[in-house]
Amino acid sequence: MTVLQTERLILREWRAADREPFAQMNADLRVMAFMPTRLSRTESDLLADKIEKHFQTHGFGLCAAELRDEESFIGYIGLSIPRFEARFTPCVEIGWRLAATHWGKGLATEGAREVIQHAFGALGLSEIVSFTVPANVRSRRVMEKLGMTHDPADDFDHPNLPEGHALRRHVLYRLRASL
Repeated sequence: MTVLQTERLILREWRAADREPFAQMNADLRVMAFMPTRLSRTESDLLADKIEKHFQTHGFGLCAAELRDEESFIGYIGLSIPRFEARFTPCVEIGWRLAATHWGKGLATEGAREVIQHAFGALGLSEIVSFTVPANVRSRRVMEKLGMTHDPADDFDHPNLPEGHALRRHVLYRLRASL
């Protein structure tokens, strides 16, 4: 895996030591406010296993994000291939999840910009997408700072959530590679 670096971040492969802070993040009500549920330690470890398998299968994935100065795990930023079917799939999604103590510092945007350069450069992707629930203003703001565009015609009901679920409706943002 390629290690990506920014002024303040290192985006790298996962380590065993990342699992405890990852589980704490996934149990935090603030971090998981726009996800269907908080995760138990077992569920968090299973998610980490899936992230690592995605890297093995596709050669890219959701990178563990650490602060350069502190060498501490703060979450993930990276790429994944959604495993559900929708009008816009197959696709590659850019995503992030950071511990709440690191919100509001521009870290998600900083890391995602580096991931985008890697996606359109080394990986040769022509487009990436990102999606969330309409109320997730923080993530939507990151998407907009990245230059991603939203067309309401692309909004969709997430197929992994049942009819009537409060988080079923999602907004889709797109970013195409510059030619």
